[in-house]
Amino acid sequence: MADGDVIKKDDEKNEKATPPSAPANPEEDGETTKTKENNEDEYDPYYAPIVELPEIHVYTNEEMEEVILKLRAKLYRYDSSCEPPEWKERGTGEVKLLRHMQKPIVRLVMRRDKTLKVCANHFIRPWMKLSPNCGSDRAWVWSVNVDYADEEPKPELLAIKFANAADATKWFETFEMAKEIVKGDDTENENDESGSSDEDEAEEKESEDKTKKPSAEKADDETSTLTENLQSMKV
Repeated sequence: MADGDVIKKDDEKNEKATPPSAPANPEEDGETTKTKENNEDEYDPYYAPIVELPEIHVYTNEEMEEVILKLRAKLYRYDSSCEPPEWKERGTGEVKLLRHMQKPIVRLVMRRDKTLKVCANHFIRPWMKLSPNCGSDRAWVWSVNVDYADEEPKPELLAIKFANAADATKWFETFEMAKEIVKGDDTENENDESGSSDEDEAEEKESEDKTKKPSAEKADDETSTLTENLQSMKV
């Protein structure tokens, strides 16, 4: 056999063993892979909901009011049913003074943190007086004839404590301004803006027992006297 035939056979074996050549442009293959990955990332299937729930608007009864002050504080109420009487914490959260947009009415509302349960809800009246608690520059005490925080409206002696003296001063100044605003309200009925049947019933009870309840000025005097007697107690 000739040497040339042997060389040809070796060349044919080498050609069969050689793998297929790479594409002329390797970048094209990389771009194709990236395009597939991008398409998978951008794919966002839409699944129609099985049940459609209508949107429900929750009313807070503050739609016709504007916030003139909002601060964080801790609220206390004086519990005279205990022996001896003592201050009890009512809640910690944001206390707001809300001014009605159409009438000379200002309302105090405070809700507890997380649960948002109301712990104070009453109207500001011109006869209300803020008194410092035990000489503190961060706490104030005042009385209210009717507070609607609980299920049954009732009179309360409340105390509020702020984080610093600056907030307490701002509260006092805005509270006094609110008293000037409500002086234009000639009505003494605190249920005008309640919109609640429970409050209407409370108004009827209040009118029936009017002779038994002290007047606003007398309540203010009693509050001042009680505050003086509680100087030794701290909030």
